[in-house]
Amino acid sequence: MKIRATALALAGLLALTACGGKTEEPAAAGPVSLRMTVWTSNEAHLKLFNEIAAAYRAEHPNVTEIKFDPIPFESYTTTLTTQIAGGNGPDLAWVLENAAPDFVSSGALVPLDGYDTSDLVPAATKLWQKDGKLVAYPFSTSPFGVFVNNDLLKAAGQPTAAELIAQGKWTWDNVIAAATAVNTKSGKAGLVVRDFDYKGWDNLSTVWAGWGAEAWSADGKTCGFNKPAMVEAMTFLHRAIFTGKALPGPGTTADFFAGDAGMTITQISRASLLKDGKFGWDLVPLPSGPKGNYAVIGQAGLGALKKGRNAKAAAEFLTYFTNAANSAKLAAYFPPPRKSQLNAETLAKTNPLLKPDQLQKVVVDGISTGVVKPSHSGQAEIAQAVRAALDPLWKADANVTAVLDGVCSSINPLLAK
Repeated sequence: MKIRATALALAGLLALTACGGKTEEPAAAGPVSLRMTVWTSNEAHLKLFNEIAAAYRAEHPNVTEIKFDPIPFESYTTTLTTQIAGGNGPDLAWVLENAAPDFVSSGALVPLDGYDTSDLVPAATKLWQKDGKLVAYPFSTSPFGVFVNNDLLKAAGQPTAAELIAQGKWTWDNVIAAATAVNTKSGKAGLVVRDFDYKGWDNLSTVWAGWGAEAWSADGKTCGFNKPAMVEAMTFLHRAIFTGKALPGPGTTADFFAGDAGMTITQISRASLLKDGKFGWDLVPLPSGPKGNYAVIGQAGLGALKKGRNAKAAAEFLTYFTNAANSAKLAAYFPPPRKSQLNAETLAKTNPLLKPDQLQKVVVDGISTGVVKPSHSGQAEIAQAVRAALDPLWKADANVTAVLDGVCSSINPLLAK
């Protein structure tokens, strides 16, 4: 199984590092070619990356190539760790938050000695430190928000998100009611949790956090799937899918950015997909749940791999790629972890499609109050176990409580490791 292979690859990575595997070397004097894996294939993202790389190469003629290698999001960590285990790993890599504990604890990443962290938000660097040292730059610290197709909502006779917010009614109950109305009226999807697709279960944290639910306790030792808050949240979600038809069911996909859904939960890096102006839209915070307002953050760290062919040169490029000037440019798509740049005014300069108020309420406020998506050491194996145990939930007649009890039975031995 691929996920099992990922877990083994990470375990092997840990063993190699512990046994004195290849460590960082002096920057090569001769020609250097760098490869960096990323999860995005968005043309605008890659264009900006290549512009930054070209400027770096102009100052460092020994660096003959900097290649950005996109890997599909759904198989990103599996592919990356398989490459590393096979001796074909990149020099630099984005590391998703759910894989952070394994990559950081294994010692697989080059410590970023001398990196000036004084401008970085402490909460953003928490996942990316080992023994008090930064080993990956929190490249993207991006809260989730809700993109809304106002045209579809109005056609379904529903108030817009802005109207509900103004009335103090931007709640999960009202969001699902509106999503159901969109589906009933148009046949299109009401609400899409992007990158979930009944596989990426950790993206559902953008929903269940509104109930105060969590996948596991803060110390990672206690399963949270069968706790009352999670049972409530998942029961609500199950009804929304199978009774209200507010979300596309298993095997059905819908692309909000093509106009096929009323709302979608995702991050601001997707905003560039709306530049054609095909429909009226808005970006708003996640709806309030029974526990009130909340925010959920997705993170990606950028690290240089110790076992890369040019570890020192990779770390030097990482420092340049993420310096203050380039961080300001990258903020067009990836909210920066820099205190000096984490304000609506700065973000608006590179996010012309988004209004300052949207950036303030979704991004700035979200980073200050949000919780990061679930992560745990041994995440690959745990993630597969959760996904398999949740599969019976995605049927109309599922017993939610029994399924969630089964999730805990499956992962308790893994959490105890």
